[in-house]
Amino acid sequence: MGVILVGIEAAIMVPHPPIIIPEIGKGQEKLIQDTIDSYKKAAKKITEIKPDTIVILSPHSVNYSDYFHISPGRSARGNFSSFGAGNVKFEINYDAQFAEELSRQAKLHDVSAGTLGERDKTLDHGTMVPLYFIREAYGDSIECRVLRIGLSGLPLSEHYKLGVLIKKTAEILDLRVGIVASGDLSHVLKNDGPYGYREEGPVYDRLIMDVMERASFGELFDFSETFCGKAGECGHQSFVIMAGCFDGTDVNAEKLSYEGPFGVGYGICTFTPGEQNENRRFLDKYYKKLKAQINKQKESEDPYVCLARNAIEAYISHGLVIDVPDGLPDDCTAKRSGIFVSLKKNGQLRGCIGTISPTTSCIAEEIIQNAISASTRDPRFTPVLQEELDKLVYSVDVLGEPEDISSDSQLDVKKYGVIVTSGNKRGLLLPNLDGVDTVEEQISIARHKAGISKGQKIKLQRFEVVRHY
Repeated sequence: MGVILVGIEAAIMVPHPPIIIPEIGKGQEKLIQDTIDSYKKAAKKITEIKPDTIVILSPHSVNYSDYFHISPGRSARGNFSSFGAGNVKFEINYDAQFAEELSRQAKLHDVSAGTLGERDKTLDHGTMVPLYFIREAYGDSIECRVLRIGLSGLPLSEHYKLGVLIKKTAEILDLRVGIVASGDLSHVLKNDGPYGYREEGPVYDRLIMDVMERASFGELFDFSETFCGKAGECGHQSFVIMAGCFDGTDVNAEKLSYEGPFGVGYGICTFTPGEQNENRRFLDKYYKKLKAQINKQKESEDPYVCLARNAIEAYISHGLVIDVPDGLPDDCTAKRSGIFVSLKKNGQLRGCIGTISPTTSCIAEEIIQNAISASTRDPRFTPVLQEELDKLVYSVDVLGEPEDISSDSQLDVKKYGVIVTSGNKRGLLLPNLDGVDTVEEQISIARHKAGISKGQKIKLQRFEVVRHY
C-alpha cells in the first residue's frame, strides 16, 4: 500500500517564548540556539507542503472552561508591543470557510466549539511566535490562510475529538492543511527560573518528549490534570488536539530539539502522516479503557456508593426519588451525618454537593438527597444527562463531627477536612483531594468558596471523613 493522502499533511510541536524573537531577546535568544535552528526546520516542514490553511492551536488565544473558541472573521492583526517590539507586526487572512465547516462538524458531533465569544481580536504570542518563523520560511510573506483555535477546560478526550474533527473538515473541504501545536513545556524546571522549581517539571518534560518522539499519542491521556498542573506546562492540550488530527493514521515523528535554560522547557518535533492504521484509533481505545475501569469499579462499589448511583440513575432516567432500600448496613439507617456525594467523568469533577450537618433522619436519606443534588443542582455544572450515566464515577464522604481548632498547625490535608467561618459565611473543603497539597491551599480554597476575603478574621474547624468508593 502507498501513503494515503489526508487533509492533514504535516504538523509541528513548537514552543512560543517571545525571547526567541531577536527584536525581543536582544542577544539572549542565542542561549536557545538549538531551539531557533529547530524552529526554522519545523517551519520549513510546514511551508514545504504548500498548505492551503495552517491551523494554529494556541494556549494564549481566547480560552473558555467549557468551549473551544475558533477565531472568526476574515483577517487579524497583532504585534509584539507588549514585549517591547511593536515593530514586529503580523497581518493574516483567516480561513472563514474552514471555521464555518469546523463549527458545523462540532455541532453535529456534540463538541462544544465555535466562533462565539470573541473577546480580543488581536493575535496572541502563542500564535505570533510560530508565525514569525513560518513567515521567514515563506520569505517574509505568509502565503496561506490561517485558522486560530483556543484551548478549553474540557477533558483531554474532548481536545482529541476536536482534532479528529479538524482532520475531517480538512478532508471535506479538500484542503492541504498544516497543524501548529503551540505550547511550552514545564515552567518549573529551575529554582532561579520565573516560576521556581517543582520536581514534576523535569519529569513531565522527559515524559512528553518521549511520547511525542515516538508519536505514541494514546499515552497523552495518561497525564493527569493534577500532574500537568504541578508540572506547570501550557502545551499539553495543544498536543492532544494535534494528536487527534492523526487519528487512525501512522505517523512519522522526528524530535528536533529540547532545551530549558531559562527554567521553561522548549521542545520541537515534526509529524507527517503515513498509511491508515485502525490500531491508532486512540480515542476509541481510551473510551474502551474507561468503560472497563468503570465496570470494574461498579463491581466493587460498597453499599453507600451503590445507593448514590441508584438514586441518580432513577432520578435522571425516570424522575423518581427512590425510597431507602432494605439490606443497607445498620449505620446507614440508624445514624445521622453530614454527607458529600462527588461525581467524576473522564477524570474531571462533574458534580459535588453535600451537607456539613445532617438534615434528614439517617445517612441513607442524606445520600439520596445529596446524590440527586450533585447530579442536578451543582451551580458549576449543567445537570447530568442520561447518556452520561454509564460514564460516571462516584464517591461518598461521611463526615465526622467538626471540632474547633486554634491554629492551622492542627490541620493535615490528607487526614482532615477544614471548615472556615467568618460571620455568616462558611466554606468547607474535604480532605485528601487531588491537587491540594498544603494546608495553606486548603484554607485558601475554603475561603474562596465561602466568599471570605484574605484579610477577614476566620474561625477554623477540622473534621475527618470516611470515604466510600
